[in-house]
Amino acid sequence: MQGVMILTISTVAPGLRPAACGDATGQSPDCVPANGTQLGVLYLGLYMTALGTGGLKSSVSGFGSDQFDESDDGERKMMMRFFNWFYFFVSIGALLAVTVLVYVQDNVGRRWGYGVVAVGILCGLGVFLSGTRKYRFKKLVGSPLTQVATVTAAAWRKRSLPLPSDPSMLYDVDDKAAAGEDLKGKLKLPHSKECRFLDHAAVVDRESPAAASSWTLCTRTDVEEVKQVVRMLPIWATTIMFWTIHAQMTTFAVEQASVMNRAIGGSGFLIPAGSLTVFLIGSILLTVPLYDRLVAPVARRVTGNPHGLSPLQRVFVGLFLSIAGMAAAALVERYRLTESADGVTLTVFLLMPQFLLVGAGEAFTYMGQLDFFLRECPKGMKTMSTGLFLSTCALGFFFSTLIVTIVHKVTGHGSNDGWLANNIDQGRLDYFYWLLAVMSAINIVFFTIAARGYVYKEKRMADAGIELADEEAMIVGH
Repeated sequence: MQGVMILTISTVAPGLRPAACGDATGQSPDCVPANGTQLGVLYLGLYMTALGTGGLKSSVSGFGSDQFDESDDGERKMMMRFFNWFYFFVSIGALLAVTVLVYVQDNVGRRWGYGVVAVGILCGLGVFLSGTRKYRFKKLVGSPLTQVATVTAAAWRKRSLPLPSDPSMLYDVDDKAAAGEDLKGKLKLPHSKECRFLDHAAVVDRESPAAASSWTLCTRTDVEEVKQVVRMLPIWATTIMFWTIHAQMTTFAVEQASVMNRAIGGSGFLIPAGSLTVFLIGSILLTVPLYDRLVAPVARRVTGNPHGLSPLQRVFVGLFLSIAGMAAAALVERYRLTESADGVTLTVFLLMPQFLLVGAGEAFTYMGQLDFFLRECPKGMKTMSTGLFLSTCALGFFFSTLIVTIVHKVTGHGSNDGWLANNIDQGRLDYFYWLLAVMSAINIVFFTIAARGYVYKEKRMADAGIELADEEAMIVGH
């Protein structure tokens, strides 16, 4: 909120912004560059806004999941619906940003655009604080990164020690409780056979007695929590590609729109090229309620899964739709290039299929990823769940930049700008879209292999004879 307020003030106070072009002398059309103070205030507002947004995005979904008791079947179903509608209202905000706010800033004034946002954030903060007494606050049980580091270090340090044939001989939370140590609400987890190397961290020897540091001796439960994160990494890695495709909807797709006919009928109104993302957001807004009201009930009857499609099934649908979106984009761009060579300017509405397909794919992928990471991350490492999810988005955009750089260098030679020419009519953007479609098709194969081999935490607990409803009873010392 403070960042947006600084941006609002910088647009209102004359001394905090440069004079408009032509206003410096009243006669010259030259623009006066911003001075150091003005740039400093601008960057302060931008960085504070980015810092606040990062803190909000990394916390709000996890805090929302904390409001539901996963040991209760009813609340667990409500949590899944919460994620769907949480994303729906996030998309509503994005829709208002690219439509209402863009119009206000262009036609009323930028100061009013920032001002409306500041007031909206202030109202939202008031609503959030009004429910403080009703929120459920769950205590943190330590840093997940520290836990990963200690388990890895202890396992490496004791890698030469033999592993016991009986996993019950490994040091665990009940042994820790017997020694009178604080368990920090840890749940005793069943032993798994994957990543056996990490089991060395829970081996007790003369050099690592029960009173040893966690860097030399960890509980079997700590090891199992780290194993759970390792099991999730193939899923994490194969979802990055979706956000690489998503990046094209706000970059090259907008460039396509800029050279197409953006007029609406005979009104003379031109759709801003940057506002074409409204189709992407609109697709998301349609997909969420359609899934909740139509797809999920049908999926429950077909699969017998009370949640409808599982999180990984939703991600698969999203990845498939993104491939279809890139194929549609390639076909449209090829057609546009052909018609452009004949002097024909096509309507921008031909881009709708790629926006609608990728938008629907985003709804499925976002909901599936968020549900998967929050549900599957161990309770002791809950704070890592949103980090894993958000990192796929960030890495997807970085990977997009890397691919663009490589394609530009490989296909561009001398005066030839290659596939991604500055003048889109002289490039072959359709080839680039096909490249992304092929890469995504290969990626979805690896995702399918990883998903088919993944066993959900709920099933693993059931196979060990532990009901989810009994998890709270598993907390040693309670």
